[in-house]
Amino acid sequence: RLATARDMGDLAENAEYTAARDELGFIDGRIDELEDLVKNATIIAEKAHGKKSKIVNLGSKVIIKTKGRKEIFTIVGEWESNPEEKKISNESPLGKALIGKMINDKIEINAPAGKIGYKIIAIE
Repeated sequence: RLATARDMGDLAENAEYTAARDELGFIDGRIDELEDLVKNATIIAEKAHGKKSKIVNLGSKVIIKTKGRKEIFTIVGEWESNPEEKKISNESPLGKALIGKMINDKIEINAPAGKIGYKIIAIE
């Protein structure tokens, strides 16, 4: 696309060329982002099927209780997070607070509505 736009003549006033050049810059930036992501990725070994973990870590399914209500979350990396599927990032306030904790540990996070306390009921 860039070569086609370049063939259209004067590049100073060629909107097609400018748009193609900008798009190429965006794509190059995205490639750099993805290469950096892959370069810094860590492979996490899958736990043995049915074996319960004692400590919350990436990939853990955590059952927590707050104000008498139970909630189940899976701790995932930031690129996998999806609140609708109850997948929270290890970089989120709740994810950070849960990482490294054990069953019966209590955590507290600051939310816009104030501090919220949670108790870890189970880890899978």
